[in-house]
Amino acid sequence: MVSSLLQTIHRVSNGLLSKIAQLWSKIDFAGIWAFALRRKWWLLALALILIAADKTYDHFNPPASKRGGPQTVSSVIVERKDVPFVIEATGTIAAASIVDIRPQITNIVSKVNITEGQIVKKGDLLFTLDDRTDKANFDRAKALANDAQRQLARAKELVAKNFISKAGLDTAEANAASTQAAARAAEVQLSFNYLRSPIDGRAGIINVFPGSLVQASNVVVSSTSSTATSTTGAMVTITQLDPINVAFIIPERDIPLLTAARKGDTQLPVTVTVGNVDKTQYAGLVYVIDNQVDPVIGAVRLKARLDNKNGALIPGQFARVKLEASTLRDVMLLPSQAVIINPKGRFVYVVEKDDDKVVMKPVKVLYEYQGNAVIEGIDTGSRVVVEGGQNLRPGTKVREAKPANTPKALAKPAPTAPAAPEKK
Repeated sequence: MVSSLLQTIHRVSNGLLSKIAQLWSKIDFAGIWAFALRRKWWLLALALILIAADKTYDHFNPPASKRGGPQTVSSVIVERKDVPFVIEATGTIAAASIVDIRPQITNIVSKVNITEGQIVKKGDLLFTLDDRTDKANFDRAKALANDAQRQLARAKELVAKNFISKAGLDTAEANAASTQAAARAAEVQLSFNYLRSPIDGRAGIINVFPGSLVQASNVVVSSTSSTATSTTGAMVTITQLDPINVAFIIPERDIPLLTAARKGDTQLPVTVTVGNVDKTQYAGLVYVIDNQVDPVIGAVRLKARLDNKNGALIPGQFARVKLEASTLRDVMLLPSQAVIINPKGRFVYVVEKDDDKVVMKPVKVLYEYQGNAVIEGIDTGSRVVVEGGQNLRPGTKVREAKPANTPKALAKPAPTAPAAPEKK
């Protein structure tokens, strides 16, 4: 059996040698040499480029055996913590209530009882219209109603003495009720001449003046000619500023977090800043989450209520909203700069305990917030390189610039600010 195996190997090797000899005989060495002589400068340049590339790669990626001494880095020990999950959004300051004051009748403005920008209370008199005609009609209706009441009292006395029939009493009662209703209608008509504020708030720009003709209309039109200016529609707008609302939207993917955090009547806290000033923050609570998702933008609308006692917030302002949706329990937290991104994904350098050499470990970033990242993929207590990782390669030996410790930024996670979690 061994002899047959050796014979087979001998036949195969002889066949391969014969084929190699045939191929060797077909190579045109003279032509290759002539081509090399014609392109010798091109070949020399190519050789120099390859040598330079090889040296450059060795310079930036030296093998572990040829590297210098340990590189100085800063590192942290990864710990598990509870981290608030905060959603950042943009929104608009909106009035809790806003009312356009419009007349219900066509009449002349007799008196303007407020000034522009004035704070008014519910029931305050804003405008007085020319009430002379309506007041006269009310006085006449009231007099008729009083007379009907007296006639009803006489009719009751006469029926008791059998001087008139029961039918006469019924007529007197009907007349009294009718005149009372007419008096109440005249009183309502008269009240249309006194426009009062239906809410607490601040008055806006006043569009009418004493002597202006106002009409019952839902269309705001202001026209100016060479002789006069007339306004139809809103006489003034009353806006409630305290409390005030902020309207904003959040992505559809974050809805489960909101519904899980908002159990029962629990209201979610928000922090709002407006303009370019981040120092002044306004705290509030979400009081409504819309009952449907807008399919156009893939988001749900929310409203939060804010205290605005100093009147610093006004409707229409651009607002930045930070919503504390929930808390991530027992997660691994480290500075975001420790996470290095390359074409293969995200990873960190972990320092081995035995020989202080770094090992590249892939990680998954669940959430980033104010310079910190919540990750998965490494063990609790691992020593992770934070600074100096840009020059490291797997197997590089390192030394600590200062005693490894968890930085203050990780000791107490900041209470507000976010980036959405990474999609799975």
